[in-house]
Order: sequence, then structure tokens, then C-alpha cells
Amino acid sequence: MNAQQPTVYLPINDLLARLVTAMQTILGGKLVGVYLYGSLVTGDFDDAISDIDLMVALTDDLEQREFDALDAMHKQWASEHPQREGRLEIAYLSLHALKTFKTEMSKIGIISPGEPFHIIEGGRAWLVNWHTVREKGVALFGPPPTEIIAPTSRQDFIQVVKEHVDGWREWIDHIDRRGAQAYAILTLCRAYYTVTHGEQTTKLKAAAWAADQLPAWAPVIRNAVAWRSAWREQADDAATLPETRRFVSFMIDHIMSDRL
Repeated sequence: MNAQQPTVYLPINDLLARLVTAMQTILGGKLVGVYLYGSLVTGDFDDAISDIDLMVALTDDLEQREFDALDAMHKQWASEHPQREGRLEIAYLSLHALKTFKTEMSKIGIISPGEPFHIIEGGRAWLVNWHTVREKGVALFGPPPTEIIAPTSRQDFIQVVKEHVDGWREWIDHIDRRGAQAYAILTLCRAYYTVTHGEQTTKLKAAAWAADQLPAWAPVIRNAVAWRSAWREQADDAATLPETRRFVSFMIDHIMSDRL
């Protein structure tokens, strides 16, 4: 793959090219690079449900006028592509942030599924994202990601994954819908794979591996894979929530244990 044909999906390549052009128009010389990552790069992309994940590197933090122009661009993009509305995740951050995220908090402009474009403070918690972009990201514009993102050790990577896993003790109390249950189950399967192997894989590959490793939980994992594809269908969310919470509790304890 290359910047002209970054994925095997020609319509998406066209969309990506249009997004990059719009960013160049708004940001000018402040735009350093645009990087594709996530399932479009690592595999298991599902055109009906998967997000498009981008990281945008800037010379400095976004100014208000730039933020407003990007916000308008995102809204226009959503209106022109209603079938993909809510399935775009883009993070805008400075070169300084990409060099210091392990030790400093920096401003990130972010649009993600279920949330409008807004500014947050991000640092070490984003290590998994930036590690993934550095190792596997595709440059749609700009230099290779290894030139602008600080390297991270395998130990750092695994530790932050574990910190995210521990957060599910609280997060699981705030989900109920079948699609969110599937997300929780598959995310923890991928975390289990990552902590075991020291590298990240796709959710579906991690789910297949975890089902083999944990045969007692294989039906729950396989159900989550099916729920992921059938998220538009009506479902009795309450019926599966107790088993989902039991799985999440088990996986947190299993991943956080010293056995892995």
C-alpha cells in the first residue's frame, strides 16, 4: 500500500484523499502529516461498521479559527457521507505532544464515534494509539511516523494496556446495549492477546485466539463476534448483560494477574 492507494478499498481511498486535501486547505504549512491506522491497516475492516482512524500531526496546537474550520469540515463530510456518520475518529496534535506524551499532557483535537469535535488533554493514556501509529501507521501525507513519534518500549506498551484493562472495572457499569457489550468483550480479548504476545492484533483475530485459550468462555466470545456484525438488529440487551459483566470481571483479573 502507499499514500495514493493506502487500502484495498478504492472508495475509501478517495474519501481519504478528500479528507487530506481539506486538511491541507485549512491548516496549510501547519500540517505535518496524516496517518491511517486501525482496522483499515491491520485487517478485519468491515465497511458496514468499522471506523476510519486517523492521526494528524501539526507543528503546534490548533488555534480557534483552525478548530472552527475543521469542525465545519467534519460536519460537511458527515452530511455528504451519511452512511459513515459517527464512524470517523481523527486526532489532531502537535509534534511536541508526539515526542512527550509519556511524560506530559498536551492538547488534542479529537472527533470520535458518539462525540463531537472537541479539545481534550491527553498524555500517557494515548501511548497505545501512538505506538500503533508508529509501528503500523500508513502515511497519507508527510514523513514516516517513526520520524515524528517517540518510541515506546514493549514494557511501556503492555503496562498502559493493563491500565486500560483495569479501567473496565468502572466502565462496564456504564454500558448496557448489545453492541457495547460486544465492544467490551472483544476489546478485552485483544488486550489479553497484547499482554501475552507484546503486540496488538485485530479484535477478530484476538477473539479467535482467546476462544481457544479460554474454552469455557468461548461461547461468550463467539456471541460477541456475532453481535458486532448485527448491531442494528433489535436485541434483549438485559438478557446478556450479566454474563458479559462476569466475563469482563474474569478477564480483568486474568490479565492483571502475574501469570501472564
